[in-house]
Amino acid sequence: MTAPHAHNAAELLAQWWSAYAETNEDDGLLPPDERLAVTAPFGQDWPGPLVSDDLVTDADEMAAAYAEVFAAQHPQARLGLIAAAGGADALTAAGWSGPVNYDNDTAKFSAVVRDWERRFGVRVVAVGFDTLHLSVAAPPTNTQDALRVAAEHFAFCPDNIRQGYHPSTLAAYAECLVGMNSWDFWWD
Repeated sequence: MTAPHAHNAAELLAQWWSAYAETNEDDGLLPPDERLAVTAPFGQDWPGPLVSDDLVTDADEMAAAYAEVFAAQHPQARLGLIAAAGGADALTAAGWSGPVNYDNDTAKFSAVVRDWERRFGVRVVAVGFDTLHLSVAAPPTNTQDALRVAAEHFAFCPDNIRQGYHPSTLAAYAECLVGMNSWDFWWD
């Protein structure tokens, strides 16, 4: 496993987008025309990350509030403490393997979460075997921005959209992201 600081989040998202938006190869989940519909309006063209620097809520306060909600909804959840600079780095330090079916180098995912910490005020609130739960202090506030964030989420975790955990197109998924103070990811 590499170190999170060794990766550029924007480059990782662009690489993953390119691989997951590819329509020339049948992945057994969706035929090529349906795969292209999932990523509309961008198709195979990576739109790039959304730039967001206006935190409207204190990120740590938002994380504490979401942690209370999460704990109430998941009473079996347990507290874990990891020696790391932050939540994103804790994923790698703990050896979390949630997205192993896509890439076994968790540091790459930590690099993206670290970037989201900076841009959206996200905090890691919970992890499971194949899940990641983040609080979000500065979610997108309109559908145009949410569509760009949805593209980032698809590149980061295509299963959220392609396998029906959330709506099955970027546009539908984006509508769910407007004002949403938590992001949940699931890898099959």
